[in-house]
Amino acid sequence: MTRLGHRFAVVTAAATFVLILLGGLVTNTGSALAVPDWPTTFGQNMFVYPWSRMVGGIFYEHSHRLLGALVGLLTVALAVVLWAGGSRLRRLGLVAAGAVVVQGILGGLRVVLLKDTLAIVHGCVAQAFFGVLIAIAFLTSSAAMRPAGAMDGTDRRLTLAAAGLIYLQIVFGALLTHAGWVELHLAGALAVFALVPIVAARLRRSGDAVAAPTAIALSVLLGVQLLLGVSALVARFAPNMLATGAGSLAIFAAHRLTASLIFATTIVLALRVTAVRGVISAPSAGSAGAVDAWGEAAEPADRPAERRKGGKAPLRGKAPLRV
Repeated sequence: MTRLGHRFAVVTAAATFVLILLGGLVTNTGSALAVPDWPTTFGQNMFVYPWSRMVGGIFYEHSHRLLGALVGLLTVALAVVLWAGGSRLRRLGLVAAGAVVVQGILGGLRVVLLKDTLAIVHGCVAQAFFGVLIAIAFLTSSAAMRPAGAMDGTDRRLTLAAAGLIYLQIVFGALLTHAGWVELHLAGALAVFALVPIVAARLRRSGDAVAAPTAIALSVLLGVQLLLGVSALVARFAPNMLATGAGSLAIFAAHRLTASLIFATTIVLALRVTAVRGVISAPSAGSAGAVDAWGEAAEPADRPAERRKGGKAPLRGKAPLRV
């Protein structure tokens, strides 16, 4: 069941990643109101709207709606699959299902009420929803079953702070896109590049089978994002320096998607370093089963009964005292 849940989570996260791309294109091409009604499309059922009429901004907006509906269905299916996976996975599945419903309503209200504030909230919830899917995909993966390396309290605090800061910077990015708050986004970028490279460097040296390579990927993504961020500023404030409008569109899209990937890697790192104990990949002889990424496990079967019940086991090599 966990393997099936992992596959569903990966597929749903990949579809959401594309959905974030389409959402960004809707914003950057000015197509947000190309379809003026919701939940219908020009008065028709959105699922039977003719493809031949999907031209210009209608293509971006309507494609975004269709893929959003698909992501909604995938998320509900994921929640159903995770229901048998235990309380934690069950809760995460319900959170994902609730978030996708809220996200769909926010998207519709943005069209109906014409409020930029709703567009900002819609974009922020999209990234949070993506983060939940990444968490599910990791916790149901074989990577989460690998023995964890030594992590100290500083690693945990810094990694959690990095994940929170990345999400805050994503919020600042939404404020820049919809409200022009460039100073806030630049301040957030300075904070990110002051903290996150330190976290990545510490975890690269941890020797952990999951955290170390993920930290390397995070370092690479930060370098790419720095270049894209500078390019995005040029595209926004000096567009004449770019050859075509398509170039600006590609830069904005890449910048947004790289931010999503950075957020995803920090979530994986945060989950990894906050694990109480390592994870046993498969039950061994005399073992009751696997330990999950948070240290919740059954007692080993070969542990003395007295120890399992809270009593004291006899000392090895010594006979019990006789009275």
